[in-house]
Amino acid sequence: MERGSKGLRTAPEASRSAARQRLDRLAREVAKFGAVGGAGVLVNLLVFNLVRHVTDLQVVRASVIATIVAIAFNYVGFRYFTYRDRDKSGRTRELMLFLAFSAVGLVIENGVLYTATYGFGWDSSLQSNIFKFVGIGVATLFRFWSYRTWVFRTLPAKEAVAGAESFLEAQAKKPRPKQRVP
Repeated sequence: MERGSKGLRTAPEASRSAARQRLDRLAREVAKFGAVGGAGVLVNLLVFNLVRHVTDLQVVRASVIATIVAIAFNYVGFRYFTYRDRDKSGRTRELMLFLAFSAVGLVIENGVLYTATYGFGWDSSLQSNIFKFVGIGVATLFRFWSYRTWVFRTLPAKEAVAGAESFLEAQAKKPRPKQRVP
């Protein structure tokens, strides 16, 4: 058994506590990712509409420009806010992976807009913004998974140390059989 602030806890309770901590960490990560991503969506939509109204570029080209600006904005936010506690040793590798997965997200996002615009002829300003937003949403699911899995990796030593410490604590709390003295 393990002793906590509320007294004795059984192994299943300790396991639930560890699961609860992982769930809490994931919830915080999703909230931070959402905050940076939400700001990135605003940047993306503002640049998209600005380029559409100031230039004569086609809708998808304006969208690609806006997406690239948002990607740069998001990298700074993710690196220095959402994933600031993650491994920083391979910045070149991290940036290359970020750009590669962001490019896939760009294709997903703008593929939705392209299909709506050229496949269905939905080209009004409102329709373009709606399908741009839908494309951002679909691409965000891919980006969240890929960034947390491949780009901003957890520090392996931190997880290993935490796992070892909890194992040692559990072992120290186990009752020891009495030894006979000769």
